[in-house]
Order: sequence, then structure tokens, then C-alpha cells
Amino acid sequence: MEKENLKTSKPELLVPAGDFECVRAGVQNGADCIYFGANMFSARASAKNFSREELKQVIEYCKIRNVKTNLTLNTLITDSEFSDAVGVAKTAYEYGIDAIIVQDLGLARYLIKHFPGIEIHGSTQMSVHNLEGVLELEKLGFKRVVLAREVPINEIEYIRNNCNVDLEIFIHGALCISYSGQCLFSSLVGGRSGNRGKCAQPCRLPYTLLEEDKAIDKGYLLSPKDLCSLEYLPKLINLGVNSFKIEGRMKTPEYVATVTRIYRKYIDLAMSNNDFIIDETDKKDLLQVFNRGGFSSGHLTSSPNKDLIFADKPNNIGLFLGNICKYNPNKGHVTLKLNESVSIGDCISIEGEEGAYTISELMEQDNNLKVAKSGQIVKLGRMKGNIKPGAKVYKLNSKSLFDNCKNTFAQRK
Repeated sequence: MEKENLKTSKPELLVPAGDFECVRAGVQNGADCIYFGANMFSARASAKNFSREELKQVIEYCKIRNVKTNLTLNTLITDSEFSDAVGVAKTAYEYGIDAIIVQDLGLARYLIKHFPGIEIHGSTQMSVHNLEGVLELEKLGFKRVVLAREVPINEIEYIRNNCNVDLEIFIHGALCISYSGQCLFSSLVGGRSGNRGKCAQPCRLPYTLLEEDKAIDKGYLLSPKDLCSLEYLPKLINLGVNSFKIEGRMKTPEYVATVTRIYRKYIDLAMSNNDFIIDETDKKDLLQVFNRGGFSSGHLTSSPNKDLIFADKPNNIGLFLGNICKYNPNKGHVTLKLNESVSIGDCISIEGEEGAYTISELMEQDNNLKVAKSGQIVKLGRMKGNIKPGAKVYKLNSKSLFDNCKNTFAQRK
């Protein structure tokens, strides 16, 4: 793919952090900015998040390394919570936070008025999906608008060409089946509001589709694949989008390290004078750290996405290793022809079995191996359970990839 004639400055790479390891993972792998939540008023209440004391440590760690910080104060708040929310913002402000991401309009107006030196960003939870919404927030004093995930590239371009406020978009990670900031599904079925940071993710549950009381489909029918936008980066950069955001404050530091590293590489490549060619190894690394049945272009294109849903499984599926051709229940030997490389220490799942297995024994015929490559017929040892020939085997994580990731965010960094 040839590089487009870019006409703008390099966009910010904005990376999620649910704990301090994730902060290090993002910073050490090329993040320009880290976003994270405090332990109050965060749209990812189930993430570890940070206490007020820890906020200072995170902000200082990032500032020393010339990385910006954004605080997610992005839930709707009640009147009785207002002073507490302002208190969290004040603490972050005093510690030197660069921006606060806000959903609640009343809170945003207050912060814009009383904290003039800080940037206020309109959260994607505000569901701003058109030029009119962007212009209204610009008029109110917002520095940046995080566009709804449902805005396609042609509309992003129209908005960019007709406003002065900074624009931020999601480029990788989980998608919601509903409109950004407008889903009440969790509230209705579980009494837990996504707009209060407590989404129960009912879209990740199994459902049966009925037609005239007859089941015509079943599975995880509302569970979208994750977004991957590598191939769209030159176009998005050329539009003048200011910030590219990776989703994942609930993800592992290995995920943060891998996704940050790869998007850093391709943003830099798109800004260079070289042809924009995506290495399949990098795409495979992205799939390995987390994918729900492959990736999707989400809503970036203006045509309907008919490959949005993966109905077989709602969480990480890993990489397909192959089908079991033989199983010896006495020795626990699973025999299969590999579709991907494996090594001792890799974690796998087997179709029909709960949980995961760590490979502790790897053989080709009677020879013990540490690593086996795609195309080899191998035995995986010590696999016990109701395992059947024909079952699919997936590699959930790669020990070598995860070890390399951990080296990048070791404590000494």
C-alpha cells in the first residue's frame, strides 16, 4: 500500500492504563499520552484504577518521560456527588494532569470555568457523532472531542474540515453493539449503568434468535469483534485527526505493550517517506494478545459492516492451532498438525473444555521439543479432560511474546 500525501502533523498515540504496570507498558512502548481513571467516577469502575495518592506517582512518572496524562472523570454524576467529583479533578489539576475527559456536561462546564489552565475533553460517552455536536462543545470551551465510535471516515473528514477543536478517535479495541454513551441495556437487565461505569456487558451473553417462536440462530449474537484500524492509519492521519486512542483499561500490561508498540510503528511509518506495508507478523501479534474471532473495521467505512459480530465466543479466542487428530486419555497426549508455532509455556484452550492448559510437554514422535513450528505434527502432553478428536485447539497466549513484552516494562524502566 503506497503512502498517502500527508498534510498534517503526527497525531498523538493515546494509550489506556488500568494499573501502574500498564502505565509503564504504554510509556516504554511509545505512547505519547496515557489515560487512566481515579477510583471514583471512572467509566471502567472494575479496573484497578488509581487512588489520589497514586495519581501523583503516575503523573510524575509520565512527566519525567515527556508523556502526557489524561484523567477519565467520565461518568454521569448525581448532585450529591458533584463536590467529590470536583475534588478529584482539583487533586489531578494540582498534580499536573494535562487533560480531564468528561461525560457529565454540568461537571464539564464547572471545570472549564474554574480550572482555566487545563484541557477538558468531551468523552465518547457524550455520544457526539456529528458536526453540530462538535461545534456546540467547541462553543462551550472544550479543547477536544472524542468522537463516537460509530462515526465513519467520510463523516470524520467533514467534521474535521468544519471545526477548530481537536478530534480524537478510537483506533483499536472493543466495540459496543449500541451507540456510544446511549446504551441502557445493562441498566435494564442488571441494574448496572454503563453511564455510571458499571456496565455488565449484556452484549457478551448468549442469545437465541426467534422467528415466529422458532429458533433460527443462537450464540453470542450481540458480541462485536474488536476494532483494528492499521490499514486506515494513513487516511486518518491525512484527515488531521489529532489523537488516536487505544481502548483497553481492563486489559493486561502485555496487551498494552503489544498494541502500543505496533501502532507506534505504523503511525511513524505512515508519517515517513516509505511505502505503508503492514507486516503480517505484527497483525498476528495483535491477534495473539486479544481478539474475538478476528478483527473488524468497526464503523469506519460508510457501507454496512457485515463482519461485525463473532457469535461463537465473547472473549479472547487466541490463534487457531489446529484440530485434534488423536487423543490418548491414559497419557494425556493430544496430537495435532500445527497451524501456528508453539513452545513450552504457551497457554492453549481446547474446544468443549472449560479453562485453559499450559503446555508443559511438547513432542514430535518421541523427541521432546522446546519449540515447534507451523506444519509439524506434534503431541501436547499432560492434557486431561473430556477431550475429543476433531476438537479445535487455540493458542491463547505466547510465552515468548509475553516475556518480550514484560522486558519492556520491567520495574527498572
